[in-house]
Formats: sequence, C-alpha cells, structure tokens
Amino acid sequence: MPDHFRIHLLYNLFAGLFLLPIALVLLRRGPRTRLMRLLSVASATLLGFVCASFLILLLIRFAGLELEWRGGYVPALTWNKTKPDFTALARSRSQQPSTAATPASASGHGDYWTGFRGPRRDGIYDEQPILTNWPAAGLRELWHQPCGGGYSSFAIADGRAFTLEQRRSSEVLAAYDVETGRELWTNAWDACFTEYHSDEGPRGTPTYDDGKVYAMGATGEFRALDAVTGAIVWAKNIAADNGGSLPDYGLASSPLIVDDKIILQPDISVICYNKHDGRRIWKSLDSQMGYASPILMTICGERQVVVCGRPYTYGLRLEDGAERWRSLWHIINNERPITQPAVLASNRFFLSAAYMTGCAAFEVNRTNDTFTAHELWRNRSLKTKFASSVVWQGYVYGFDEDILVCLDAQTGERKWKDGRYGYGQLLLASGHLVVQCADGSLALLKATPESWQEVAHFPALHGKTWNVPAIAGGRLLVRNGAEMACYDLSPPPSEQIAQKGGSITSAPQ
Repeated sequence: MPDHFRIHLLYNLFAGLFLLPIALVLLRRGPRTRLMRLLSVASATLLGFVCASFLILLLIRFAGLELEWRGGYVPALTWNKTKPDFTALARSRSQQPSTAATPASASGHGDYWTGFRGPRRDGIYDEQPILTNWPAAGLRELWHQPCGGGYSSFAIADGRAFTLEQRRSSEVLAAYDVETGRELWTNAWDACFTEYHSDEGPRGTPTYDDGKVYAMGATGEFRALDAVTGAIVWAKNIAADNGGSLPDYGLASSPLIVDDKIILQPDISVICYNKHDGRRIWKSLDSQMGYASPILMTICGERQVVVCGRPYTYGLRLEDGAERWRSLWHIINNERPITQPAVLASNRFFLSAAYMTGCAAFEVNRTNDTFTAHELWRNRSLKTKFASSVVWQGYVYGFDEDILVCLDAQTGERKWKDGRYGYGQLLLASGHLVVQCADGSLALLKATPESWQEVAHFPALHGKTWNVPAIAGGRLLVRNGAEMACYDLSPPPSEQIAQKGGSITSAPQ
C-alpha cells in the first residue's frame, strides 16, 4: 500500500489502541444504562477491529502477507499474490531454442485476431468453429510459461502473438510463436507505471496491421515496429506529444487502425496519426477520456470513431475527427468508463459501468448532416467493471460485477443472472461464451437467454487474471501478470462440419 496511506493508518491505529481501552474503562464505571451498554459494546468491537488491523499490518510488514485487489471493493489477504517471477522468466527464455525469428507455423495462420477483443473489438470469434465438447480434464495445452506483468491481451497474425509485459523497470513488447510459445523478439523501453489497486504494468493491447505491430504503454510510449524483426519504424510518447497527464490507472486504451489512420487516446483528447510515419492527421475533443478503446461504427452511412469520455460518449468523423454527436453517460463517483461500447445495430450501442451505475442503450439518428443521440432504455441489471460485454442474437451477455447476466438488447429486460466467475473476461464463439475466470480457470457456457448453462470448467492459469483472452486459428491464448498459456480449441472435422450448418454471424458494424 502507498507509504502515506500506511503512515496515516498507523497513526490512527495507535490512537485507537490508546484511547479505546480508556473509553471502555470509563464506560464501565458509569451507570449501566442501555446507552452506556451500547457504547461499551461498540467500543469493544472497535477495539477488536483495531487490534486485528494492527496484527494484519505486522504480518504485512514482517511475515510477507500482501493485499491483492481482485476486482471487488475490499482487497484480499494472501501470501501468494499474483506477480511475475523474473528469475523464472529469464530461465524459461534461456532454455528455448535459439532459431531464426520466424515461426514455423506462420504459413498456417492468417491475420484474423489482430488486436483487442478481435477484428471488430466485439469479443466475437467467427473465423472457424471451436470445440464445444471440452474434455473433463480441460482443453489440450500446447504450452505454458512465465511472462511479465501487466494486463495486455494478444494481437495474433501470421503465427505470431504480440503482447505487452512489465519486466522489472521496462515495458516490453514481445512476439511469440503461437504454436510453441517460443519468444521470437522483444522491444523494450524504460517505463514502469504502478498503481495501488491494480499493480504495475502496461494495460493496452498491441494492434497488428500490414506487417507492423503498434503498441502503447501505460505512460504513453507508443511504438510502431516491424512484426517480423521487432525493429522500430517510428516512435513517440503521445502523452508528452499532446501535453497531457496520466489518468489514475495509466493509459489503457488500445490503438485502433482504419485505412492509413491510427487513433489513440491520451488522457485528454483523441489523436489520429498516419500509421506509416507518425505524422499527426487530426486532434479532437478537449475532454477527459476513459480507459475503453475507440471503436469504428458506420452510422447512417458515415464512418465514425466512437470514444468514451467523462461524462460523454462521442461520435467523431473518421476523416477529420469532427464531433458529430455526443450522449451523456455519467458514471457514479465520477469514474471514467472502462468497458467497451457494444454494438447492437448499425446505429445503436450499449454502455455499462459499475459503481452502482448500470447500463443503457442509445440510438443515433441523422437528419441531413446533423446527428443526434438519444437514450432507448436504462437500468441497473448489468454493471460491468472492466469486463466488456458481448452481443449475440439480440441478447447482451456480460458481468454484473462478478456474476454473469443475460439481457434482452431491445428492452434491457434481464433474462437470467447466475454463475460467479470473479472479475474475469468473456468472449463468444460458436454460440458459446468462453469465460476467463478471475482465478485463472476457463469456463464454457451456452449463449442462450433461456438459462445459465455451464458446459465445462477447468484450471488454465494460476492466480488473479484480468487479461482478455484471444483466439485465432483454433488457438486460445490466455495470460495474466505472471504466466501465459495456449490451448487447442479446434474441433474434430466432424464437429466442424456440423457447426458450419449454423449461424456464426456477428453484430452489424
């Protein structure tokens, strides 16, 4: 915990240890009225709480006990906090074969899952069917190894998986062979963002495009690299370049690439650069932005970048960043938005937030050259903290804090609420929800509004896991702040043929 907080807490605890026993003695000397008895019980209870807190602080200071925030509103006490083991990481990499930096499997993989939450940022995998009859012991593991810290997911292309890691005092963009887990190259820079509630490390996910990989660290360092060699194409710190500060939890959004444009979110404003050379194309807004990543929507015939700020969600014209509409989305406690907008239709989207805020659906309409956004419905049936929802066949599936919920996308009516998976993440594939549980395990559920139906559940990682999984070529990649793994999601040929008979289309963009 921060030093200033620890010092203030110690002062208050010592004051309690000194004053509360005196209060108890004085209360017991007075007349035994009902009020005095109540005050005596309250003082004794408070003294017990102070003594327990003091004991916990001693264990933290001298016995290695640690606090770990796992997504709720109260930290957990643990002797096994999820954090990277840099010695094990270095040993793992040194034992990997030293061969050319080209994955042998590159010819078998395309460039489908190229960034955060997939090709459309909607968390839906529809490249090919997946295995939906998981073995009792879990999916077949292809590899499992240590990694650096942080909350980045994977971009996958041409047999390579790209992710950001915190390794000691450096942020590292690393490339791995999807089939073997072999580290192909790394590109590092000096940066170490840390925050009390979420620990240290980069938050954003790299984006792959046309032979390059683009990544932004938690402090604003942005790099465009050659995807095969890791060589720098261009780089700049977008926080310094745009005169902004850092939000409380660091820069967390992932780059959005459309045509020759790359759209990024510093703390204040939205920036569009030329992806080839880093030249600024436009800058828009003068408002605090959220932690969610920009998405692309085609609304009433116009391509727009939709971004979540505080307290508005905006639609910006792709060509020049002009604001076309805004909708008020105020999160309780004045928190910034974290989860992604979910596209419901070509001109409709869904927003959700925790802190007792809830969720809402919005519609954007056009009259001549004027766009307006209005709210369709709002309720508190789904309160996402940092796990974005998915939309499937007219229903929204997401985490209400740490419990899964299904809502009717048209009305907001809750169909069911069940299954405690912690503050995890979820994707959708072959009509099923792939749930990355907060304890590192993986679960598979049928995506149906009828009821909560879990199909399988097995341990995949160990410890707190907030990172979004990634799927490409039938491979499921998962990681947290200490380890990463790859599992085989490919079904047998007979199941692939059966699944192809059903619909695997996604929400319109």
